[in-house]
Amino acid sequence: MIISTSIWGDIEVNEKEVYRFEKGIPGFEETIEFVLLDQNEAPFYYLQSLQQKELSFVLVDPFIFYPEYEFELPDSETEELEIGSNLVVRSILTLHEQVENSTINLLAPLVFNPDNRQAKQVILHQTTYQTKHPLQPTKEDETIRSKEGE
Repeated sequence: MIISTSIWGDIEVNEKEVYRFEKGIPGFEETIEFVLLDQNEAPFYYLQSLQQKELSFVLVDPFIFYPEYEFELPDSETEELEIGSNLVVRSILTLHEQVENSTINLLAPLVFNPDNRQAKQVILHQTTYQTKHPLQPTKEDETIRSKEGE
C-alpha cells in the first residue's frame, strides 16, 4: 500500500505495519490509523498518520535510554488492547535543535499489540515519570529511579 507523507513523500508500506488507535492519541483523537516505520535509523522509529500526511511522531524504545524504566499496564488497558504475551512499548521523542536538549515522554508510553495491530497511548498514574525526561539520564532521574525501587 502506498501512503503520502510530508517527510518521505509517497512510500510503500506493508499493511501489517498499520496500527489502529481506537481513541486516537490525546490531542489527535480524530486520527486513528498510523503506520509504525523503522527507517533503519536505530533507535528511532516514526509513527506516521495514514489520514494526515503532515502528522508523524518520532518514537524511541524507552528501555534503551532508561533501562530501569518500568510500569504496570492496568488490566483495563491490557483487556482493551487484547494483549497476551506480545507487546511493544515506544515513547514519543520531542526533538530540539540541539539533540542533547531533546526529551522523551515516559509518562505516556505508546503500547502496541503486534498480534491484532491495536495500539494506545497509556497515561501512567501515581508515578514520578514526566513528559520531558532528557535523553541522557541526569542525577535527578537516577534519584527518581532509586526512589521507585524502594
